[in-house]
Amino acid sequence: MDVKKVVLYTLLVFILYSIITSPDRSAELVGIGFEGISGAAKGVGTFMTELVN
Repeated sequence: MDVKKVVLYTLLVFILYSIITSPDRSAELVGIGFEGISGAAKGVGTFMTELVN
């Protein structure tokens, strides 16, 4: 079996286990992740705006 597949399946099982055993903490982590992505996107948007001006 390919090593990438084994790592991917292991990661998937871990994520599902985490969601099932602690859904509140998982939701909190997802929210934090989306806040980080949103902040990064805003930063890129601000950079591009300043670059154009």
